[in-house]
Amino acid sequence: MTATHQRSLRPADLQDAAAGLLASGGRMQMVYAWYREPRRLELRYVASVPDQATFAVWRCEASEAVPSLANICPLLSWYEREITDLFGLRFVDHPQPQRLVLHEGVKPPCPPFDPDYPADLPLRVETTTQAIPELAGDEADVQLLPFGPVRADVVESAEFLFYYLGEAILHYHPRLFFKHRGMERRFEGLEPERGVVLAERVSGVGSVAHALAYCQAVEAAAHCTVPPRARFLRVVLAEMERLYNHLHYFGHLCHTTTLKVGEAEGKLLEERAKQLNTRLTGSRFLRSVLAAGGLRRDLLPKPWLAAELDALGEQFNAYARHMENTASHLDRLITTGKLDRRLAFDQGATGPVERASGVDRDLRCDHPYAAYGDLRPAIALRDAGDAHARAQVRMAEVNASIGLIKRAIDSLPDGPVRADCTAAPGSEGLSWAETPRGSLFYAVHVGGDGKLARVKIKSPSFSNWRVFPFTVHDSNMMDYAINEASFGLTIAGCDR
Repeated sequence: MTATHQRSLRPADLQDAAAGLLASGGRMQMVYAWYREPRRLELRYVASVPDQATFAVWRCEASEAVPSLANICPLLSWYEREITDLFGLRFVDHPQPQRLVLHEGVKPPCPPFDPDYPADLPLRVETTTQAIPELAGDEADVQLLPFGPVRADVVESAEFLFYYLGEAILHYHPRLFFKHRGMERRFEGLEPERGVVLAERVSGVGSVAHALAYCQAVEAAAHCTVPPRARFLRVVLAEMERLYNHLHYFGHLCHTTTLKVGEAEGKLLEERAKQLNTRLTGSRFLRSVLAAGGLRRDLLPKPWLAAELDALGEQFNAYARHMENTASHLDRLITTGKLDRRLAFDQGATGPVERASGVDRDLRCDHPYAAYGDLRPAIALRDAGDAHARAQVRMAEVNASIGLIKRAIDSLPDGPVRADCTAAPGSEGLSWAETPRGSLFYAVHVGGDGKLARVKIKSPSFSNWRVFPFTVHDSNMMDYAINEASFGLTIAGCDR
């Protein structure tokens, strides 16, 4: 893979290597599995190393079972469980060996990613008793509230189990993947240039980020150099996506604190940002612009876009001042859903969630891509780790994004916006993007026929849903909706 350092390890060496990585200040990002050959399963561990712009990739031939690294790197727990569900590989001494993606009652004839699994065979599902966590000790007064998977309004499908006494939440257990769409499997067999259309639809509100990370992975496989103008325009598109997502976030957060005027104004600002998207690209969600090798077509954002962004920034800053001076709103945010720095790091928090807990990580600066190495965005940090800190990080990011877009426009070079990009059979690429919710990775493997053999997606919401329950335990029912809103989670992005 381009821009990575690869290393081959035996299963017996994994735990020592993981401990050494942590001791050096490094951090695991993900692990995924793929079949190098029909019966040759390989694990790929992706890790960040201090002061290195490249990522370390460990390759490990997977035998019948490999040691779990979840006790050393807790954030890998969900990745290992996902691999067990979809590939059938067992991880020895895993602390939570329960199913994650495939719920009880799902009875596949073989693991869904097994090469022998028929492409047109739906998963067989039987009615069965739901497995729920057991309580230890005196259970007499503890109540269980299962909420979902069908919830009010147009909220995505998920079930949340609350164990509570009065208003106090003793334990919280989210059950996701009710609408797991098998997006990674859907890429298989596609021509690499066609995969961008699917990537844009993995998570609707992350269309640019997913398409960008995918295209960059294909470009890495093809050793393609993207023209400078396209790299700067990619920054414009990515920051426009960050803008409307953060503005929606504030409208929804105000909804949970019953600040109705704040909700309406936040959603109005979101709408204005989406109208700018339409004016710039023809799509409210900025779709059908990115392509492997650059852009499908040129964009002409100046001078009108800079002027419109200045007006939007003034409106947002007035709105933000109102939120920061509304006691009833702040009272519901401050101290709610606290996540300390150590927990954020160990459990794999990402994006504004980790930066609000004092973890200084942003792929745009730590591992620059597109034109971020030239533009160097300002990174907002807080250390309180509560809902208010998470909102403050996003407030700062709104203004930083506006400034970044304007600088990208001012620096926009002339020239073409697309280069030839053909990934050779047997090639592979890894790439990443910092979405409004955090780090996103795409790993692309091209088969011997020139078509996609494996595409792995590491989404930010998959990471942050893993972290979120730690902020719910020992909290209270009245704060739950506010806490969830402060994380800015999506279920589609997690379930894939």
